[in-house]
Amino acid sequence: MKPDYKNWVPKGMIASFAAGAGVALVLFLIFGVCGAFVGGVLRWFLAGLFGAAALVLIGFTIYCIVWYRAFDYGGKRQLSRAIVEGTAKYVDLPEGGRGLDVGCGSGALTIAVAKRNPHASVLGVDRWGFEYASFNKQLCESNARAEGVQNGSFDAVTSNYVYHNVSSKDRQALLLETLRVLKKGGSFAIHDLFSRGNYGDMDAFIARLKEQGYEQLELIDTTQGLFMGPREAKWLMLGSSKLLMGKK
Repeated sequence: MKPDYKNWVPKGMIASFAAGAGVALVLFLIFGVCGAFVGGVLRWFLAGLFGAAALVLIGFTIYCIVWYRAFDYGGKRQLSRAIVEGTAKYVDLPEGGRGLDVGCGSGALTIAVAKRNPHASVLGVDRWGFEYASFNKQLCESNARAEGVQNGSFDAVTSNYVYHNVSSKDRQALLLETLRVLKKGGSFAIHDLFSRGNYGDMDAFIARLKEQGYEQLELIDTTQGLFMGPREAKWLMLGSSKLLMGKK
C-alpha cells in the first residue's frame, strides 16, 4: 500500500479551464471566422470577445499544468514534498507530546511530523470543502496507515499554505487563535504566503508575539533556496512564501 497525497492543483480545475478554452475557441470559429448567424460590427465584437476568452483560458490551462507538474509527488520537481519535509524538520515534539496540523488536506505534513516524532501524537484538522474535493478524511487516514503512523490527539502547531485561502480581513487574528492552543514551551512552524496584502505588517505581529512571551521567532523567506529559488517562486507566483517559526 502506497500513500496518495494527491496534488495541490486539482485536476478538475485544469479540466474546467481546458473545457472553457475549447468552448470559447469553438464560438470564436463559429461567430468570428465563419460569421454564422451574425455580421458587421456584431461579428467582430463576438470574434474579439470569444477570441480573447479563448486565449486567457488557454493561458490559465497551461499555467495550471505547470503548477500541477511542479507540485506532483510523483513528478520530477516534487516541490510539495520539499516544502512538507522541509517544514517538518523544524518540529520536535517531546516524549508523549501532541502536535496539531491545521489544514492537513491529504495528511502530508501531519504524517511527516509524526514520522519524525514517533514518540508523540499528531492531530490533523481540516474542513475538506468542495474547493479541494480530492482531499478528505478517509484519504488522510489511509495515507497515515500506508506510512505506518497513527494520528492521535499540543506541544507543536504546524500549517502549510492554508490561511491565505481563508477569507478574512484579519489573518493575524487567525494566527493568534491557532497559537492559543500551544502549551508553554511549545513550538510552531507555519508556512504560507506572508505578503502584506494577505497578513499586513508581519514585523509588528512578531513584535506583538514577543510582548506575549514568545521566543526564537523567525520569518524565513523560503524562496531563496530553502524550498525553491527566486525564479521558480516568481514563475509560480509564490514570491511571498515564508516560514513563520517560534516557541511559546
